[in-house]
Amino acid sequence: MGTLTKRRWMPDRWLPMDERRSMPFDYEAYVPDEVSELDPVLASSTSRLLQEADDAVRDLNEDLPGIAGLEALARQLLRQESVASSRIEGLVMSQRRLARAAIADDEQYRDASAESILANMAAMDHAIEVTATRTEITTAAIVDIHRVLMEKTRDAHIAGVVRESQNWIGGNNYNPSGAAFVPPPEAEVPRLLDDLARFLNRTNISPTLQAAIVHAQFETIHPFADGNGRVGRCLIHVVYKRAGTAARFVPPVSLILATESDAYVRGLTAYRESREPDWYGDFAQTVIKACGAARQLAGQIAELKERWLRQAGDPRQGSTARGLIDVLAGQPILRTQHVVDLIGTSTTAAHNAINVLQAAGVLKQVTVGRRNRAWEAVGLLSLIDGFERRLATPEGAAKAARQAPRPN
Repeated sequence: MGTLTKRRWMPDRWLPMDERRSMPFDYEAYVPDEVSELDPVLASSTSRLLQEADDAVRDLNEDLPGIAGLEALARQLLRQESVASSRIEGLVMSQRRLARAAIADDEQYRDASAESILANMAAMDHAIEVTATRTEITTAAIVDIHRVLMEKTRDAHIAGVVRESQNWIGGNNYNPSGAAFVPPPEAEVPRLLDDLARFLNRTNISPTLQAAIVHAQFETIHPFADGNGRVGRCLIHVVYKRAGTAARFVPPVSLILATESDAYVRGLTAYRESREPDWYGDFAQTVIKACGAARQLAGQIAELKERWLRQAGDPRQGSTARGLIDVLAGQPILRTQHVVDLIGTSTTAAHNAINVLQAAGVLKQVTVGRRNRAWEAVGLLSLIDGFERRLATPEGAAKAARQAPRPN
């Protein structure tokens, strides 16, 4: 259980003032309890849900290796999670436009939204491949995720910078009056981040329970001027990777959270109002749904790959064309150099494989920037956009609960 601390808001005298902004006032900021030694006592029903979620993530990683093209599938699931986490922040872009932006050589396909989403993908990748593999998680390691998230965006000046002033959620942009939630005062943030890092290093707790607490506690601390939600969702996957539960496949938790955004906010509110088990149970159910969604996507990609193989005349194992089909799910738009790098082949062999697959209708040439040609995997981006649009519609609902990419 946290506490409320009273603070005095003093207007910035350098800013233009009107009557609403010029008066000092008192407000309350929420300071959560430390969690590093937390040992929750849970009802049996909540414990069962948490165990079911742990098993779902573990089974996802143990069962799906029967599907060919593992690395491509892992990359696509990570991509889906990163993009969905950006959706929660209001950044909506089709997979096609995003894929083109990722390899564009000019500004035609690169805008602020694309840069932010690509940065989120880089941060998620960094969290899983670098942060999660550290012997010990520290505050600096958490801050480094934020650095990767922000350093190539127009907000690069705040990349990896822990806030030194009060922030708030909701209300207006100039003071915390009317805010939906006021995080802890800036002086409390270093202590709380250090405590959270210690909790991340624990190994004696259910991974799903640990991820639920880590995410909610981080969102409550809100240590950065921007990007807190995206970093907080990265930390979910740090927990699962460190626990060995998600060795390969990232369950796209953010896809579910983005659709059930009202429940997401209610869950975080419950955590802050000493109704933590409500959040734990909701989070566990979200993870279970995410694992089911990952299986569904894996099956659809496997079917598409089989279609590509038939169209290409079932290229022999070890051929460049076969290897290219194996990696397409993770690189939906590519250039010749991508084929060289991904497969480890020569430029000539890459050109030949592209020509074979283009003639078979597996690839189609597209325009991306001023230099070099690019090719798109036929059917993949439409499949992924369609998958996300379906997940954007809650079960039993007549229409989508959130924005989703339109076909284009």
